[in-house]
Amino acid sequence: MHKPDREQTFAKSALVLMDACRVAATPDNFELFYAHASGENPALSEVVGDMIADGIPFTPDAINDLRLRCLSGARAAADMEQVSGRMNAVMDDVLRRLESAGRDTQAYKNALSAVRGELGGENSPDDLRSLVEGLVAATRAMEQRTRSLESELQASSQQVSELRSKLDNVRKESLTDPLTGIANRKAFDDAAASAVEQIAQTGEDVSLLLCDIDHFKPFNDSWGHQPADQVLRLVASCLSENVKGRDTAARYGGEEFAILLRGVGLEAATLVANQIRQTVETKKLVKKSTGDILGAITISVGVAQFCPGESAETVIRRADACLYGAKHHGRNLVVHQNDPRMSALETSAA
Repeated sequence: MHKPDREQTFAKSALVLMDACRVAATPDNFELFYAHASGENPALSEVVGDMIADGIPFTPDAINDLRLRCLSGARAAADMEQVSGRMNAVMDDVLRRLESAGRDTQAYKNALSAVRGELGGENSPDDLRSLVEGLVAATRAMEQRTRSLESELQASSQQVSELRSKLDNVRKESLTDPLTGIANRKAFDDAAASAVEQIAQTGEDVSLLLCDIDHFKPFNDSWGHQPADQVLRLVASCLSENVKGRDTAARYGGEEFAILLRGVGLEAATLVANQIRQTVETKKLVKKSTGDILGAITISVGVAQFCPGESAETVIRRADACLYGAKHHGRNLVVHQNDPRMSALETSAA
């Protein structure tokens, strides 16, 4: 199927689904449902599919929440491309102006050379007056062009500064999870790749914590997406409180979080993991609309340490196995790669 045909099919599917879900056909709503219909945003499609399966209505608040959670990253990428395009246009304009100024300067030099050549011969007073008048006119024109160029370059410099600031903001946004305000999966992947390089160069200790919110799906099913989002923000806040400096706390996906601890070995990382787990456990979740206490939240954590020469994927798999071990042994636990409970788990699995 050609691209226009596919896009038309996706658009029709989006409109049909919007009608079935009683969603107003606005441009913003269409953007959301088109992204779902095209399959270009798996996280969005998963949430929309769950909402349809569970009969959850697509209220304006729910749609705005979906847009915040699932489309901000794509929008940030588009914004970055737009700002980069404007930056390139400004720089191209500056280069054109400088090239034009170069031509003007060369023309002025040629005029000076011509006057110098004519002054070498015998000249009448009228000839000298004419030469001087021409030289004065050329000099004034050059001064005017120079002032104009300075003003134009100053304006362009201000534009570049504004665009650079906006580009930095968009870049930060593209690396931030819009729902929780901490680093997103892309930022985590970048930090993990940097950690692997640093380990290869210096042998620095680096540890990974994979955290998962216990019983999150039943909570989501019982209370809905907004209280569930409140849980995600709460856990993200607890993670942020317990990391510092070059550490990276990120939303890894869904209800799962990851923390990279730089300069920290397995034993110290396990202590940090337990500190975070205990911090989360003490929090009470309150429903904002009613003030009702929805209960306590707990997390399970798997801890692994990077070894020289290992890929980030290898360490992630090891931490994920430890996370599974924590879930298997009752949740609200921290299990590290050398924990005896991991051996027991492997034996029972065999």
